[in-house]
Amino acid sequence: MINPIYLAADAIRRRARRRVMEPAQALGREGEDLAHRHLQRAGLVVVARNYRTPGGSAEVDLIARDGAVLVFVEVKTRQTDEFGAPDRAIDDEKRDKIRRAALNYLRRSGHDPSQVRFDVVMVVTAAGRLEHVRDAWSWGR
Repeated sequence: MINPIYLAADAIRRRARRRVMEPAQALGREGEDLAHRHLQRAGLVVVARNYRTPGGSAEVDLIARDGAVLVFVEVKTRQTDEFGAPDRAIDDEKRDKIRRAALNYLRRSGHDPSQVRFDVVMVVTAAGRLEHVRDAWSWGR
């Protein structure tokens, strides 16, 4: 059960974002908020959000710890799944950008590269659906 205070805070944040952000950007942030909360409930500790490489060429939505494993999470949010599942938007180029951001983070943090996982969280807001895909891809694929 989600604490009613969290729900109220989420609603306030959504309204504020809609006033200052483009609709697609606000939807993406809402999905990241939901994914963040989901990961916390699942026992992961989120250590970074929207991590970008210094040059800005690569980004990862969430970085979390799952025990000794560092998890790089891509969040894909859609209002509906009318045009397919949200994760269909994650192509090879997007995975390469996430890998670059992950390598940069690992280099800066000193974390063991063999203790890494890449996950995807798909959010479909109209259906109220959230799906967490663990180990969605690896370094090589």
